[in-house]
Amino acid sequence: MSALQIVALVVCGVVTLVAVALFARVIRQFLAVFRLGQPDVTRTGDKGTRTVTLLREFLGHTRMSRLPVVAVAHWFTMISFGVLFFTLLNAFGQLVKADFTLPLIGHFPPYEWVTEFFAWTGLVGIIALMAIRQKNHPRSAAGEGGRRSRFFGSTFWQAYYVELTILGVTICIITLRALEYALDKLGGTTGTTAVGHADALHYPLTGWLGGLFDGASVDTLEQTIVVVAAVKILISFAWMITISLQPTMGVAWHRFLAFFNIFLKRHADGRTSLGELQPLMVKGEPIDFENIEELDEDAALGVGKVEDFTWKGLLDFTTCTECGRCQSQCPAWNTDKPLSPKLLVMALRDHAHAKAPWLLAAEGDRPGLGESAAALAEVPLIGDTGYDITNPLAAYNPHGPDAVIDQDVLWSCTTCGACVEQCPVDIEHVDAIVDMRRYQNLIESAFPNELGGLFKNLENKGNPWGMAARARLDWAKDLPFPVKILGQDVESADDVDYLFWVGCAGAYEDRAKKTTRAVAELLDQAGVSFAILGDGESCTGDSARRAGNEFLFQMLAQQNVETLNEVGATKIVVTCAHCFNTIKNEYPQLGGKYEVVHHTQLLNRLVREKKLVPVARPADVRGGSPKSSTKDVASTAETVTYHDPCYLGRHNGVYAPPRELIGALPGVELREMERTKEKSFCCGAGGARMWMEEKLGTRINTNRTEEAIGTGAERIAIGCPFCRVMMSDGLTAAQSEGKAEDVEVVDVAQMLLAAVKRREDPQPEPTADSEPQPAPVA
Repeated sequence: MSALQIVALVVCGVVTLVAVALFARVIRQFLAVFRLGQPDVTRTGDKGTRTVTLLREFLGHTRMSRLPVVAVAHWFTMISFGVLFFTLLNAFGQLVKADFTLPLIGHFPPYEWVTEFFAWTGLVGIIALMAIRQKNHPRSAAGEGGRRSRFFGSTFWQAYYVELTILGVTICIITLRALEYALDKLGGTTGTTAVGHADALHYPLTGWLGGLFDGASVDTLEQTIVVVAAVKILISFAWMITISLQPTMGVAWHRFLAFFNIFLKRHADGRTSLGELQPLMVKGEPIDFENIEELDEDAALGVGKVEDFTWKGLLDFTTCTECGRCQSQCPAWNTDKPLSPKLLVMALRDHAHAKAPWLLAAEGDRPGLGESAAALAEVPLIGDTGYDITNPLAAYNPHGPDAVIDQDVLWSCTTCGACVEQCPVDIEHVDAIVDMRRYQNLIESAFPNELGGLFKNLENKGNPWGMAARARLDWAKDLPFPVKILGQDVESADDVDYLFWVGCAGAYEDRAKKTTRAVAELLDQAGVSFAILGDGESCTGDSARRAGNEFLFQMLAQQNVETLNEVGATKIVVTCAHCFNTIKNEYPQLGGKYEVVHHTQLLNRLVREKKLVPVARPADVRGGSPKSSTKDVASTAETVTYHDPCYLGRHNGVYAPPRELIGALPGVELREMERTKEKSFCCGAGGARMWMEEKLGTRINTNRTEEAIGTGAERIAIGCPFCRVMMSDGLTAAQSEGKAEDVEVVDVAQMLLAAVKRREDPQPEPTADSEPQPAPVA
């Protein structure tokens, strides 16, 4: 054995032992940190389904597919990490014997093919990812300080280190294969007879590279192999040492933790963790306002300290790879507000691991940790960080001293779910934000002033506007048919096809009333019987819950569930996306399980069943040209763009029915916005933001409305009253600036009503030329 081999063995051996020891230590540290979180027993059931979900997301890269080029490059880089592990074992053998190969599989052609293929694709993949990071670097991105880059705020040295490590390892593997080919060609280390492996069968992708070493001696090749093998080993274990000393290095740790985070996601079947919010939990048990008296005095309602998060929440934060997909889609961040889901998670991660030594230490050992550790233990999660709006990074300070996260960050969230939808490792940002809002609301009574009026109206009047309950029936005045009321005209919901949940907006807001009336008329025309609760209906509590007032939500929800159960409701149709989500997904938590459909789903079904037949061009219903028509109901435009409500689309996956309805209207062309369906941009009303002023940055609804106007469509179609209010206000602002003319906001139901009304007019029977045709989709 040469001196070079001895030195290489000693150095590599020592580095390897240190790396393995540090790695084992940090794994124990991770487990200790995660155990600091609150229990959550809902994450481990149905292991078979969870395993299938993990394999599907891992091998199929389903969560990465939103960025196809990145997904392909990342897939090859990721797979190469596992497949090429055997080359690391082989490298240790090469320190002793240059032509060493692993027993049994060393010269097995399929193994060699796979190794070379993934070495090359891993190399190309990491180069592509490095190029993409540079292309999207904040220095070349728009916005203040490059904030439009999804990498804004990410820890760049860590990303560069990981990328260069992968680059170095793949180069070493390819180089070693080329050197092995050259050595095989000379007969191996004996130098006597060719071993018969220096051919295209065994070196299909590196044999040509091995030709570059023609003329080198056996001794030279052997020494070069030892050096390159040692470099590969040192690169690999230096990386292991680095990440072991940096437990918050998510860009590296996600390759291990993502498997667990995906396996332990909320839904075993792989559904995105949106829709219903998780119940308010204390020590792993759901809490409601009826058993609150049984709680300990120091019980945390919501999350006020980092250890109040569940262990899954702490795992979420540690898994973040800082890719910034959540940030790039966030409506608050894109309108220059301080909220970045990525920076929020990073701050919580860093704070959790910085505070962990204090939390893990025995009471008597804590003074020895120093004043900084003691001060960190007292830092509140939410408060005033004193940040300047031009420096959003200052709104996140994991080490205090005043707060970890600024209050403006917390209350900027619309809970639209874009962050959760985009996250490739299934982090549940919305649940974390709402849990922190719950603590601020229930314990600190610290929430935006506007919410005080909202809560008062909901508690006293059962609706956000503070209107009288008897006014809930005003929308039905002057309809050409009677609207049945459960308990008065109809004894039980079993006597009608659907209970029509009108909702607060549908009953009180003038623009939403038009949608309510349109749906009622369409159901009547289709022969679908329905009844309403009238003044027995109350707000579902969606805004209260997402603002953090969980007990007010429970009060409203339990009242509604009691009412619905008393009248025997089983099938409910709603026009509000927020009511749809709350009744469908959250009322089951309180004993209310119903079949809930959105009005676009039901109306689309009725059109497919020919119970409603659109026969007129919507632009012709009122007569005359679009410009001469009044803009009351859908009567003018032939080009339409559709805005996806977040709580109908992302939270519940309802994308097709509204578009199919628009497509069924004769002569209507659908023009999609750039941000649509899963990538749809929020209107700005969710998360109780409907009731709060937008004081920071630019207005979310203005951003979305301008995008809709940019399609050139004459009509903006919606499927939610909250969206209608926000988009209408945005349109008014745009029109005042001369950015839009002859554009209107209208519900899909109004468009359908306008198209089917022709059936009642004394007009000639439709000809073949007027038969409904599918609309072209731009």
